[in-house]
Amino acid sequence: MTTLNTSTNLSPLKQLVKISAIAALFGASLTAFAAPVEIKFSHVVAENTPKGQMALKFKELVEKRLPGEYQVNVFPNSQLFGDNNELSALLLNDVQFVAPSLSKFERYTKKLQIFDLPFLFQDMDAVNRFQQSEAGQKLLNSMKRKGLVGLGYLHNGMKQFSASSPLVNPEDAKGKKFRIMASDVLAAQFQAIDAIPVKKPFSEVFTLLQTRAIDGQENTWSNIYSKKFYEVQSNITESNHGVLDYMVVTSNEFWKGLPGDKRKVIKASLDEAVAYGNEIAAAKVNKDKQAIIDSKRSAITYLNASQRAAWVASMKPVWAQFEEKIGKDLIDAAVASNQ
Repeated sequence: MTTLNTSTNLSPLKQLVKISAIAALFGASLTAFAAPVEIKFSHVVAENTPKGQMALKFKELVEKRLPGEYQVNVFPNSQLFGDNNELSALLLNDVQFVAPSLSKFERYTKKLQIFDLPFLFQDMDAVNRFQQSEAGQKLLNSMKRKGLVGLGYLHNGMKQFSASSPLVNPEDAKGKKFRIMASDVLAAQFQAIDAIPVKKPFSEVFTLLQTRAIDGQENTWSNIYSKKFYEVQSNITESNHGVLDYMVVTSNEFWKGLPGDKRKVIKASLDEAVAYGNEIAAAKVNKDKQAIIDSKRSAITYLNASQRAAWVASMKPVWAQFEEKIGKDLIDAAVASNQ
């Protein structure tokens, strides 16, 4: 057993210096063996989706660049929290990163309702142009007062309608129940065509469709395929009527609490992971759509110009309904991204 020799031959000052040096050595040793800081990333979709792959890439990059210092644990498929309570969990620091759909931020800012407006964006290129514009980037910081920090936009794709019977004209949706996210805009969208919006968590959609508790839903090709909605929906209409994107967010408290140099590395890793996820999203659109076609489980309806125009005419009045809350200038900026 080694004992600390504080010989009386040393002056009190020298003894203090010696003890401090040994204490510092022990402290450094303890730090070297300290457990890494855990970062929990919770999301509600499957690992093989763009969001799932993005989260795993983020884990890989952070742990590679900050080895032994930070450990990212990813929880997919609502393992920790569903899409109705993941933001509350984030603010309580029960998780550190989530990536909800843009619809989920409605209670924190009305401006993000812009992404739910039907037939606002022509395609994903227009969505991306708007999100990278000055107006789109400002929206990332629109919830700081509520304790949320937006770190980037993650694509999933354009939304399609699915139902237990064909949806060719707006009248075909009359009286049918459609699952929606908790969004007033999406509720108004279906009410505009005399359908019945039903707000339910994403994790319940398959069962609701399978049991015919609802008649249909709206989603991207990626989600329709990965969650097997096409197996319990006989018809899908390629409407491209809206966008389903996500915002990767953390809490202001957690983000500010990170050491500046570590925060820089984590942000760079996230940016790279989001870019990776967006590449996957773009590639999966046609791949997953084709997989659904090949399954022959769902019939695909393709709208001609006049049929699509009828859907636009029925739903576009929703824009005016929410213009005051969102801001006309913001809507105008989104429309301009189509050109």
